[in-house]
Amino acid sequence: MSAISNYLENALINAVLRNTPYTSPSAVYLALYTSDPTDANTGTEVTGGSYQRQQITFSAPSDGMVSNSNEILFPVATANWGTVTHIGILDAATGGNLLFYGAVTTPKTISTNDQLKINAGDISITLA
Repeated sequence: MSAISNYLENALINAVLRNTPYTSPSAVYLALYTSDPTDANTGTEVTGGSYQRQQITFSAPSDGMVSNSNEILFPVATANWGTVTHIGILDAATGGNLLFYGAVTTPKTISTNDQLKINAGDISITLA
């Protein structure tokens, strides 16, 4: 995943080139989308059926890349969530700002009683 939201692009440019402070979030969260979030975060995030964003942590970067260091286990779906086509990293458990996003390798339909698990190391972010 290497797409950066408009919000984060502006924050980084301001911090690096304009000496405008940027405060990093104390935690970041993985969100599931049924459509492309786009740079403007206009995609459709999963809602209902016990869905909630999950906290995600990352290893130290190496050569401009990081990977998730924790296993991510979403709640058991109590209703159909639809087909997850994209994921996003946001700076809040609800609401907040999209930071990074990308398409999943293989879209996954989440039906009632399904539970999505993402292994450590399966999500990577690269700045090139």
